[in-house]
Amino acid sequence: MLDIIQLLPDSIANQIAAGEVVQRPSSLLKELLENSIDAKATSIQVILKDAGRTLVHIIDNGIGMSQTDARLSFERHATSKIRSSEDLFKIRTMGFRGEAMASIAAVAQIELRTKRESDEVGTLIKIEASEFKCQEAISTPVGTSIFVRNLFFNVPARRNFLKSNPIEMKHLLDEFQRVALAHCDVSFSLYHNDVEIYNLPIAKLNRRITDIFGKNYREQLATCQEETSFVSISGYIGKPEAAKKSRGEQFFFVNKRFIKSSYLHHAVTNAFEGTIPAGYSPFYVLFIDIDPEHIDINIHPTKTEIKFDDERAVYAMIQATVRKAVGVYNLTPTIDFDADINFNRLGFDNNNSSNETTLVTPKTSFRNDNSFEPKENQRERSNLQNWSSLFTGLTNERTNFSTIDFEDDTTIKIASKINRIEAPSENTDAIQIMNRYVVTEYNQGMLLIDQRAAYERILFEKYNQQLINQKGLSQQLLFPKTITLQPADLMIVNDIKAEIIALGFQFEEFGQNSIIINGVPSETQEENEKELFEGFIEQYKLTMKDININRTEKIAQSFAKRNANKYIKKLSKIEVNLLVHQLFDTSMPSITPSGESTMVTLTLEKLAQLIFNQR
Repeated sequence: MLDIIQLLPDSIANQIAAGEVVQRPSSLLKELLENSIDAKATSIQVILKDAGRTLVHIIDNGIGMSQTDARLSFERHATSKIRSSEDLFKIRTMGFRGEAMASIAAVAQIELRTKRESDEVGTLIKIEASEFKCQEAISTPVGTSIFVRNLFFNVPARRNFLKSNPIEMKHLLDEFQRVALAHCDVSFSLYHNDVEIYNLPIAKLNRRITDIFGKNYREQLATCQEETSFVSISGYIGKPEAAKKSRGEQFFFVNKRFIKSSYLHHAVTNAFEGTIPAGYSPFYVLFIDIDPEHIDINIHPTKTEIKFDDERAVYAMIQATVRKAVGVYNLTPTIDFDADINFNRLGFDNNNSSNETTLVTPKTSFRNDNSFEPKENQRERSNLQNWSSLFTGLTNERTNFSTIDFEDDTTIKIASKINRIEAPSENTDAIQIMNRYVVTEYNQGMLLIDQRAAYERILFEKYNQQLINQKGLSQQLLFPKTITLQPADLMIVNDIKAEIIALGFQFEEFGQNSIIINGVPSETQEENEKELFEGFIEQYKLTMKDININRTEKIAQSFAKRNANKYIKKLSKIEVNLLVHQLFDTSMPSITPSGESTMVTLTLEKLAQLIFNQR
């Protein structure tokens, strides 16, 4: 019988390695930036075309490479940073992956230009799909310039898996921001399709943060600093009022390498307990400096996850450091038993188990766990507990969703059959409870409707129809509003510009990363235009990862969810009854577009059982 095991050709082996190293344009950008950092560059320029699909070009003023090193850099397992197995456990450099350049060259067209200061001429190397094309002497500045063109040109299946340009660009900007935050002693610039996105001079960390995220961050930063013999913590946290529902502005760096850690993130949010609403995440840029012998960075292909030999000690250190910063900078709300305070920036209670918001009058008192809670909250919770005992065992008419989350933040929802409830009679009067719930009768008993969720369903169908018909009423602003956005957010705005206009917004670009709002949807004209627009974009970013619905529905869902909160208020009798009938005129009255219940039912049989069993 013939032998069946054989060694793969280098070109195929490199493509397999590329599948682990180069998942998208942002993956190769990360590798190339880290190589420039390790080459002691003090200036790095990034040039992108078509969100990295057509071109990723990195220019640095680092130490450059000799002719031999330039050629060897594209060989598998070639590295200048590791000499023995012990070195794997004391790594402080960035781009030490031996297969990175070989993997990139396996799935793209590469042109490398490099020169050392001591050399009279530099080196040019061209490689396509692992095939060496040429190496020759050229005149070039000191440092390295590398062009990566047409990523995955020879692997169409991989290229087809790339997302839209705005999504790929967001990943590119994420990687760029991480490297730029970690290396404030290096100047960075970034261009996309010949437009300057960032120009970051060498600066202190607080200046680098504001250069990346905007000048409005300047007033909301608080310093974190603590040092022990085991670990040192430094960096900045944001004030509680700047916390957002969407994640993405949370940065941990271990020995200047960006990492992801839900465990350490919990340490930060726990230190903010009582100052930010549930479900919100504070801004932070925190650096953890620790002896490399106490960590293992080789547990994940992208090196974004690491292991500490004493994770609990690091957790406790971070929590104590952040909590100290919160206290020192008076970020914790002042407790005044006689005066009203803003429990959170929306004036809603976000601590209930259903993750819904409840309008409260924020007066403060202590709970048993030594934290504080609005007194009005306590009364409402007590009332709600009484109501919940009445509705024990009720039927929850909603769609059951199974959710699958992927590492790239993609979410798929699989829905089961929806149980439709017959609409109440037009002659039935509904009543409102606590400015939040509506009770009405239907043919089988009683309905308890969540007011906010009901409006979310109603508004969704309204906005979805506007988007389909491309007709949304707009109210012109007497004084146009200028808004500065993050580069990634501006790309999202430009990508869905037609849909935003269809909702009723009127805007135009104004300078770098800014837009001017000239008009807003007519029903929102009394709101703060900046908060309205930014809140909508933040909500859309949360909805983007759900691939189970199309873009139009995502936009309608985002704007509906953003605007439904303002309907947690006292309604007139006409408005209450109109709400019920509008809800039952929708296609799916029992659930919100995101799959939450809008109502629960209590049949006559169950109601009788509850009442008579108590006698």
